[in-house]
Amino acid sequence: MELALLLLGALLPAAALYLCCVRRYTGSASATLHRREPGRAAASRPPRDAWAPRLCGFWLRLFVHTANTAFGQILLLPLLLRLNNFTLMRSLDIHEDPTFIPEVAAEVTEDRSETKSTSDIIKQLIDTRPDSASHGFSFKGIRDYLDCYRSGKLTPSQVAKNIIAVLEDCDKSTPPLRAIVQWDQEQIMLMAEASTARYRNKCTLSCLDGIPVCLKEEFKVVPYYHRVGTVYLGTEPEKEDATVAKKLREAGAVIIGVSNMHELGTGTTGCNPNRYHKIPRNPYKPNHFTGGSSSGSAAAVAAGLCPVAIGTDGGGSVRIPSSFCGVVGLKGTFGRISGHGSLPLSYSTVSVGPICTSVADAAIVYSVLAEPDPLYPYGLKQPKATLSDMCAPDLKGLKLGVDWTFFKACDAEILTVCEKAVEHLQSLGASVVEVSLPEMEEVKIAHTICILSEMRDFLQPDFNKHFQEMNLETRASLALGSQFTALDYITANRQRTRSMRFLREIFATVNCILTPAIASTAPRIHESDLLTGSSNISFIMRSMRFMQLGNFTGIPGLVIPIGYSTAGLPIGFQVMAKWWDEAVLLRVGLKLEQFRRQTKKPTIHYDILA
Repeated sequence: MELALLLLGALLPAAALYLCCVRRYTGSASATLHRREPGRAAASRPPRDAWAPRLCGFWLRLFVHTANTAFGQILLLPLLLRLNNFTLMRSLDIHEDPTFIPEVAAEVTEDRSETKSTSDIIKQLIDTRPDSASHGFSFKGIRDYLDCYRSGKLTPSQVAKNIIAVLEDCDKSTPPLRAIVQWDQEQIMLMAEASTARYRNKCTLSCLDGIPVCLKEEFKVVPYYHRVGTVYLGTEPEKEDATVAKKLREAGAVIIGVSNMHELGTGTTGCNPNRYHKIPRNPYKPNHFTGGSSSGSAAAVAAGLCPVAIGTDGGGSVRIPSSFCGVVGLKGTFGRISGHGSLPLSYSTVSVGPICTSVADAAIVYSVLAEPDPLYPYGLKQPKATLSDMCAPDLKGLKLGVDWTFFKACDAEILTVCEKAVEHLQSLGASVVEVSLPEMEEVKIAHTICILSEMRDFLQPDFNKHFQEMNLETRASLALGSQFTALDYITANRQRTRSMRFLREIFATVNCILTPAIASTAPRIHESDLLTGSSNISFIMRSMRFMQLGNFTGIPGLVIPIGYSTAGLPIGFQVMAKWWDEAVLLRVGLKLEQFRRQTKKPTIHYDILA
């Protein structure tokens, strides 16, 4: 250890020299940002790439040990903050009052009857087979399960037995999938048998009756352990469901278990090496990560274990794994779907949403879950969730905004596919309007400050009591979060006020904002990750690049798979809309699904209905 500290000491002068270069390079830019006139935005520019080496094994252990010493707190971590521009808020003078919770009042609109009710639209979504169905492989979705149940080809009980057999098999495979980390055969069969009886008696509860679903371990689900990706939480089985679990049960869904997640939601890879979880595998490339933190949820859907999963999204945690695993992920407006019964890791950035095999399925699940919850303080005044115009034959009348400078801040092969996807939307009648997303570097830093500060605050007792039981990456992230001050947090929330105002202005001229989903494809799993995990700040910030605006301001976002890299990894596309307007996201998403010419079958995939 003494030798390692000497090595670290030798590296610090070089890091300090690098810091000087960075400050010289960015000094003029910082100076122009120091004083802000109210309402005036900085010029649009892509966020800077973060700087930090990827750490694993011995070096990760050394960093975590050092970061949590006086030396680390006084010198090492402040240096890391400066190198990654995380001190940006300290150079800004923002006059706006802070917005601590991104709640937005529903717009008052004229009462007009919809051409179709939500139930009629859901029926149309279930009855209509997508145009892409004949182009190679097709994921099994809600409609496929309902066809089997209604025709008598299969019952929910038979499907449940198939799922149990698959759950036993997938974790015995090499490597194990590790998508579902807790399941109970008796519980699965009880729900399935009840659903089978309802189909037999023709008294089903909803279009989700008998549909297999899983929920991220962040939610309380009876009778499972509420571990939230850790080894120390959830020491007793849960006796009360989270609201989303309760609503799924009331709809007749069959909960097949709780899914894996990045420990405490502190990362975007899904890397969780502890004994209860292990690292879930990307069904398209098992030697690559799933993305996180709703890692097991996306893997379960892509691998065919269930057509529906539920996740939480504080920094892309639904949308990142959905994109990496080639499935659809919806982050609702902040407060739209109740978070009651999930661990409140970050109260101002987290939204709940479904991960599904198709946009139609995401719309169906959204329509079931989206409503005010008296037990959840946010979203109590939300407007009624609708699917208005979702099934319109084209996109005529829609204006789609693109900030091309921001849009192009991704890998070349991702950009090529995403640019063609924009052209596809234009061909369907949408107008593409160039917009400017101002102060995105500030959004990046402010979101980072808010989510890490809130997580550090909530987890402070755990950090003190269970430090040695936490993964190394979690310890590193929380140590970094301890560096932010109350002034940093308040200034970050002042920035939130500005960013929300900018978005109101943008959404006065366009219906949606388009971006790539992720700037790169899923990264490779290294052998050392299986033992100690890893920490890669640079990758975390890059993977959240297009995600943070939605979390920071509370607007909804939808990611849709649109193609594959030359290595065969999925590429996703993101659509964002104004608060409470999920319907327009789903309308655009439904058309984007037609863009992908062929759906490739994942390397790991189970056909539960076979």
